[in-house]
Amino acid sequence: MTNHLPFIKRYPVIIYYILTFAISFGGFLLVGSSGLFAGTNWETDPSFQIAVLAMLAGPPIASILLTILLSGKPGLRELFLRLSRWRTSARWYMDALVIAPFWQVLVLLILSIFSPEFLPAILKTNDKIPLLLPGIIVGIVGGFVEELGWTGFAIPRLLKRYNALTTGIIVGILWGVWHLLQMTWVGVSSYAPVAPAVFLPVYFISSIAALTAFRVLMVRVYEHTESLFLAVIMHASYIFSTLFVFAGPIKGVPFLIYSCAFAATLWITVAFVMKRGGFEKVALVK
Repeated sequence: MTNHLPFIKRYPVIIYYILTFAISFGGFLLVGSSGLFAGTNWETDPSFQIAVLAMLAGPPIASILLTILLSGKPGLRELFLRLSRWRTSARWYMDALVIAPFWQVLVLLILSIFSPEFLPAILKTNDKIPLLLPGIIVGIVGGFVEELGWTGFAIPRLLKRYNALTTGIIVGILWGVWHLLQMTWVGVSSYAPVAPAVFLPVYFISSIAALTAFRVLMVRVYEHTESLFLAVIMHASYIFSTLFVFAGPIKGVPFLIYSCAFAATLWITVAFVMKRGGFEKVALVK
């Protein structure tokens, strides 16, 4: 491995993504290939959840391994120092905690004027705990393991060359593509009554668009705070809102309408921030 260090040092982000995708896609297929290719229902097939857990191993393993190779113990200390950096302006906590739930709820409430199917999940059940508790736990755990990679390794290195907007678009698109196997499994059991040739492309594009826009906003928060802790919290708010407490419809035409509308609102937010000069290059916190 030492013989390859000069190459890794020259292309750390590329190597990081190759390693991440290899671990994540390999783990997902190892555990869930039978269900994925058979098109089993992702909601009832237990191998789906296990495959997602295997996929989550990619970002943190690649990040920690490459950090050790490139920077040793000082690199690990610096990584966990950013993870413990929680003292920052309240405005960045507002961005981290509010953006995803605000737009999620607003989009669904507007759409629910036309159909109650669009009501947020928490308004359609009397038992809130099964939504709230898993939403908090999965959000924090998912945000933590993923952001050890995306924000822990890739984003700081890309910010040395690009501004937050460009960095966010690069990382966001790759973040979306990283979900491809997971989205495919969900899509093949959720497209009816829409033709899969229509449903799957719209699903992929709208989901990747939403993730990319949100990642741009996440990178902006990170660039101003250099807080990996805040990145974990912001990621957790997205999972908490979109997959649990304020989840929208998950099948057919209603899902496509919601997914496209949500992505559009996030990009409107990005455009608003851009107009106000919010993506100008700033010095990282020391």
